[in-house]
Amino acid sequence: MKYILKSTYDRITQNKTRKARIDQEYQELLIAELLIVAMAKDDLSVRELAQEAGVSPTIIQELKTGKRKNITLDTFSHVLNAIGYQIAFEPITRR
Repeated sequence: MKYILKSTYDRITQNKTRKARIDQEYQELLIAELLIVAMAKDDLSVRELAQEAGVSPTIIQELKTGKRKNITLDTFSHVLNAIGYQIAFEPITRR
């Protein structure tokens, strides 16, 4: 009998509920990392980015820390534009 070794990620994500939660948390992590890197690159403070994006500093801080779970597309677009990014839609590859 041949034993197939599965990674921890593969074992955990066999449960669809857990996989959905992990995928959501990963998206939040990516947003936070994007902001942190872009702000460091441009030497922007939370207040400076908030002013440039036309949003509250609280929104920027919560996005940076992953505490902000919901944000409008309009607000997110303003934040991305302020750091030199734009929203692009592409199809999801399904298994």
